[in-house]
Amino acid sequence: MPDKDKNKKREYKSALNVQDGIEQPESINPEIIKKFRSRKKTQYSVDEYVKGILKGNRTILGQAITLVESSLPEHNHFATEIVEKCLPYARKSIRIGVTGVPGVGKSTFIEALGKYVTNQGRKIAVLAVDPSSEITKGSILGDKTRMEELANDPKAFIRPSPSAGSLGGVAKKTRHIIILCEAAGFDTIFIETVGVGQSETAVHKMVDFFLLLMLAGAGDELQGIKRGIMEMADAIAITKADGDNIQKAEIARVAYHNALHLFPPPECGWSPRVMTCSSLDLSGIDNVWGSIMDFVKYIKETGFFRKQRMRQAKYWMYESINEELRDHFYAREGIQEKLKTFEKKVVERKMNSFLASRILTEDYFKNSK
Repeated sequence: MPDKDKNKKREYKSALNVQDGIEQPESINPEIIKKFRSRKKTQYSVDEYVKGILKGNRTILGQAITLVESSLPEHNHFATEIVEKCLPYARKSIRIGVTGVPGVGKSTFIEALGKYVTNQGRKIAVLAVDPSSEITKGSILGDKTRMEELANDPKAFIRPSPSAGSLGGVAKKTRHIIILCEAAGFDTIFIETVGVGQSETAVHKMVDFFLLLMLAGAGDELQGIKRGIMEMADAIAITKADGDNIQKAEIARVAYHNALHLFPPPECGWSPRVMTCSSLDLSGIDNVWGSIMDFVKYIKETGFFRKQRMRQAKYWMYESINEELRDHFYAREGIQEKLKTFEKKVVERKMNSFLASRILTEDYFKNSK
């Protein structure tokens, strides 16, 4: 037998020869892939966005909020038009700011209070601001996972947003998002802030009721909390008042109640309340909501509600001007190169920071004419 034939025979008998088996189906259903690819995000016109928001369409509301949060210039103008057209349909909600020390249980508290409020027949929107990393600029945006039960409530809408370095402890566009949510029919807006800090006070400039959450038994009850935050609080709630912690929570309540008497009375004339509550067994949650309702009724009767809303609108106009100027300055062609040059001079102590900033801004305004 020729060598060539021997090789063929040997190859035929090889154990490496694999028989054709049954044809296996694709690991992913092709129909699902086809359906997924066909689900392209629709780009609506301004009027279509507004119409959808006013009908309470959550998909369109979510897309509009994404446009508001976008840093792209082309999205900014588009989003501003949407907000302007929604503005006449807003202003009909109660805006509640919730802040507190890290670990106090803000998300758990808001879920417990939110469920209580939706059971009262109200529609709520929760704007939960997640801290952004200073290094990666990323944000976990995990509030929906922490509020799983509330996220499945048809009367609730939860929107986590990155703080994106905003000094106020709230996302830059939160005020615009409030307007969109109000236009969509949500009558109660909760704003969960990053946490207590010196710049956290900005949340007070966009809400009707400012609630401060505190822990009991974490050392000196008045330590680690800024006086400015306590002076702005319309109520303080001591959380986790359950089990063995009930007595500690009551002691903390008395301590904070006495401390509030040392501060000047609020402009509105309201006496801030201090309460205890538990998001675990829901005790005291009804008292917190009752205090919010009492406060809103009080400031509406005295006229302070309208006065405060007008003051906030004025404040955010000036804040928007500052933001526009800052963004326009850094977006100016050639400014990044100049910044690097002056930055090097400042670091090498060849020029002081104030002179560098003055030269840069004067050059900016000179070229703006």
